[in-house]
Amino acid sequence: MKKLFPTLSMTGLMLLSSAQSIYAQTEEVDKTFHQELKLRFIEGGPFFMGIVLVTLILGLAIAIERIIYLNMATTNTDKLVNNVEEAWKNGDVEAAKEVCRNTKGPVASIFYQGLDRMDEGVDAAEKAVVSYGGVQMGLLEKNVSWLSLFISLAPMLGFMGTVIGMIGAFDSIEAAGDISPAVVAGGIKVALLTTVFGLVVAIILQIFYNYIISKIDGIVNSMEDASIKLVDLMIRNK
Repeated sequence: MKKLFPTLSMTGLMLLSSAQSIYAQTEEVDKTFHQELKLRFIEGGPFFMGIVLVTLILGLAIAIERIIYLNMATTNTDKLVNNVEEAWKNGDVEAAKEVCRNTKGPVASIFYQGLDRMDEGVDAAEKAVVSYGGVQMGLLEKNVSWLSLFISLAPMLGFMGTVIGMIGAFDSIEAAGDISPAVVAGGIKVALLTTVFGLVVAIILQIFYNYIISKIDGIVNSMEDASIKLVDLMIRNK
């Protein structure tokens, strides 16, 4: 037993030392990454790199806002149609409109507008559904054009920084009267850094943009399918 305890203690100390070493190495890697990123950002030039950073921040803000809005706008259309049909059978149009008022999302809003025009006839109700559907599509696509602008703007700003960096490199060559690597390295490095950061920002925002467009397409398809079902329901219950 006396020999066992020292062995266990030594094993525990070795494991603790290994864990501390791994943690220290991980912390050093993280610290080095942040320091390297900060250093590269400063070397790229505060003006163009700052503008590229602003495009990233604004683009992410719009993307997050759109994702939250679209997730809240997603509705189970089959369940809504069944609830409206059941309420209409058990009561009247007002009961069906009450179901739409208590349901969030563009599909419920479209249903309410159609049911609200039922007293004017099926044709008037169908026109109201189509017109209000266009309004809801506009709300779904709100600010998406700005996101596409930032996707195009970020790499263009990077390329502009590239051109300015190359101009600075040639100015250094002209001033020194020599084409040594040390003379042109600074300008070329600035050119490459601005290009890389611009492309990284564009790639990040493009991923969010494609996700948002796919969500909008899915909601629009649900709106169109639900509108057809609503018109059929109104024809059956006119």
